[in-house]
Amino acid sequence: MTITDTDTFAQDWAAWHEEHERKRASAHGFLAITSMRWLAEEPETYDDVPGAWSSGPDGVVVSLASGESLVVDGAEVTGRHAFGVIDERGGVTALFGDAAVEIANRGGNAVIRPRHPDNPVLTGYRGTESYSPDPKWAIQARFVAYDPPVPTTVGSVVDGLEHVYEAVGEIEFEVDGTVHSLIAFPGSTPGSLHVLFRDETSGRTTYAATRTLSVGAPDGEGNVLIDFNRATNLPCAYTAHATCPLPPAANRLSVAVEAGEKKPA
Repeated sequence: MTITDTDTFAQDWAAWHEEHERKRASAHGFLAITSMRWLAEEPETYDDVPGAWSSGPDGVVVSLASGESLVVDGAEVTGRHAFGVIDERGGVTALFGDAAVEIANRGGNAVIRPRHPDNPVLTGYRGTESYSPDPKWAIQARFVAYDPPVPTTVGSVVDGLEHVYEAVGEIEFEVDGTVHSLIAFPGSTPGSLHVLFRDETSGRTTYAATRTLSVGAPDGEGNVLIDFNRATNLPCAYTAHATCPLPPAANRLSVAVEAGEKKPA
């Protein structure tokens, strides 16, 4: 790779990382979460969100007292409001004042997470250090699809909570002549992939539990680029109010991936 190509590579990475940091530090992003409440059938009130919240067979319900309201899908709601059953890993957001509350389902359990832009975790955030971008870690790889996909249970940073994902295949790649592979899950856009991994830097220079990486869709022959320079931390690296999944056991790499985001300060 020429110096010009290296410079362009670094500039592209810098623009990507700046945008990633901007989203992370948004007013209602995960740094703004002030609590995580697991809902039960008995309604309960909390000090950082309006209403009394409960969850039963028919889904999540909030009962708002006189003078309380939420904005849901652009409309103000008062009194009793039913959000219905939230899909696993799904969620909706309601607004109140300058704050928001996420209503979600994690591991078959209904949960709410209020998000306040004045949360000290957010206002005190000063960015996340990363390794300098290095083309060495942008690796041409091969995707080997599973047929059919394999339901895969992974742990969580929350004790006793499990997540089930459809593993769609493995990404095979080489580092210094040694072949490695990572189990991949569906990504956020059609055909793209998502991996969770640990490596020999985990717990040393990088976050111990996991890092995550988005990978573009493979071409027709299964060729794919896996760019570890864009490995990032999940919310659990910054807040206790997270349910982040842990990597499959097979996704512990026996190499130090000195690329991507480091441990938060």
